[in-house]
Amino acid sequence: MHCPFCKNTETRVLDSRVADEGGAIRRRRACSSCEKRFTTIEQMQLTVIKKSGASEPFVREKAVAGVRKACKGRPVSEDDLARLGQRVEDTLRGSGCPEIEAHQVGLAVLDPLKELDEVAYLRFASVYKAFESADDFAAEIASLMARTADGELAEESHRTTVE
Repeated sequence: MHCPFCKNTETRVLDSRVADEGGAIRRRRACSSCEKRFTTIEQMQLTVIKKSGASEPFVREKAVAGVRKACKGRPVSEDDLARLGQRVEDTLRGSGCPEIEAHQVGLAVLDPLKELDEVAYLRFASVYKAFESADDFAAEIASLMARTADGELAEESHRTTVE
């Protein structure tokens, strides 16, 4: 670790703590040369393995960009997209695996997007799942309708139980 003040390579760790709900480690350091103190934060770097076999660092904004296209014209704010991007990254980091395949990023997008906006979900899923016909759309819509009906039944059952 290089001292940010004098660029000396010899520093010592004074204190280490878990940060960001276990997703990072915060270290308080002191330079052996100038004695100044500074803090570093270490976080696992997520790497995406593409279909071609090439790898690149995970970039949240890149994942959100595809979702943004699906949300065009929908009542979805930039804050909504930022929260979705955070959920996707949290899901991927939660897997504990530093290398993830590109299709796992798409899978991590589907559920939060379904909760955010069903039309945007259908748009995204049609590309991601490579829909080939209207039947593919109909099947996905039927799945959404069944989920909605199940949710309404569960909510109605809960109201009946509470009353």
